[in-house]
This record gives sequence, structure tokens and C-alpha cells, in this order.
Amino acid sequence: MNPENNFIEINKHSWNNRVDTHLHSEFYNLERFLKGETSLNPIELEILGDIKGKRILHLQCHFGQDTISLSRLGAKVTGIDFSDKAIESARKIARETSSDVQFICCDLYDLGNHLDKQFDLIFTSYGTIAWLPDLDKWGKIISRFLKPTGKFVFVEFHPVVWMFDENFNKISYNYFNVAPIAETESGTYADKNASISQSYVTWNHSVTSPKNRTV
Repeated sequence: MNPENNFIEINKHSWNNRVDTHLHSEFYNLERFLKGETSLNPIELEILGDIKGKRILHLQCHFGQDTISLSRLGAKVTGIDFSDKAIESARKIARETSSDVQFICCDLYDLGNHLDKQFDLIFTSYGTIAWLPDLDKWGKIISRFLKPTGKFVFVEFHPVVWMFDENFNKISYNYFNVAPIAETESGTYADKNASISQSYVTWNHSVTSPKNRTV
């Protein structure tokens, strides 16, 4: 089976498989988060500015730490992700932290069938667009759900990162590669020694690709 034709199910299984490990990892440090520590980095906080009272849509939110962190800053936040295990965990964490956050489980490209309102700000960060084959559709989703005077906040690694193999030991892919990249990894970025493995499909997008779809 061509992995590109079944990438949603392959990647959904991949992310579902990571959730339990991520919840118990030092990388995400859920214990500190539950005590009130933000998961947002200084660069995001600086770009976001004052978001009190803003309606925010968080794309590809995983199990919701950044979503809840945005809510703690006074925003009304909706987080979406296609991993049902991640969204189940996000809702549980929201209850435990008494956070008024909405979580929707759906594929990003199918968001129009699950949501019908616009937002003051759309947020997405770190390792998100590599999971999307079509940035034109991504840009249209952003345009559809962002108010005309709204703000799009996109924080991402430089795409040269995705030229390397999973262990970042050698360059394995062309920077301008447009073909799907099918890989299998042991462990996960949050815990390289975890006793899990998963297959996934990603795409490399040049540094100008997101800008060309959103400006």
C-alpha cells in the first residue's frame, strides 16, 4: 500500500502510540504543568502579546498543554488534533486544571465539518506542517477561520532539520524534496529510550512555503 494514500491513518496511529509516553516524559513534565507552569516558550509569549479575552484556535494541539497555557493567559481557546488518544488526554487535563477549553478531535483538513466560527488568533507551533502534504489547503483553513483583522502565529523549526535522518546523524533527504517521507522510529522525540516504535509519513516544506500560503 502506498503510504501517501493512507497517511492519515498511519500518522494517527503513530501519534496515538506516543501519547502515554509523552504524558510521563520529562520533556512535557506534566507534573509541573499541573501545578501551573506554562508550556509556552518566551518567544511564543513575546509574539502573542496580550491575549486576554481573545478567541484562539490552536491547530494540531497534541494533548493540549499549549492550548491550556493560552487559556491561562485569559484567552478563550479551541484546540484541534486528529489523535483521539491525545484529545481524550487533553480533555482530562483540562478538567484537572479547571480550564475552560474546547477540544475537537478531527483531521485538520476536515475542520470545516466540525467548526463554524472565526477567531481573533490562530496558533500552531513546532513540528506541525511536516505532517501536512498540502499547504495550499492548510492556508485556506487558516483563511477560513481567521477573522479579517485576526493574527496568525506560526512558530516552527527551520525545515533544514527535516533533511536529517531520525537520529540527526546524517543528511538523508533533499531540502527541496516534495515526495512523502515514510519512516519507522524507535522511541520518540520526547523520550528516545522509550520502548515504543511507530511508522509515519511526513513532508518537507521549504522555509518560504508556509509564507506563500498565508500572506
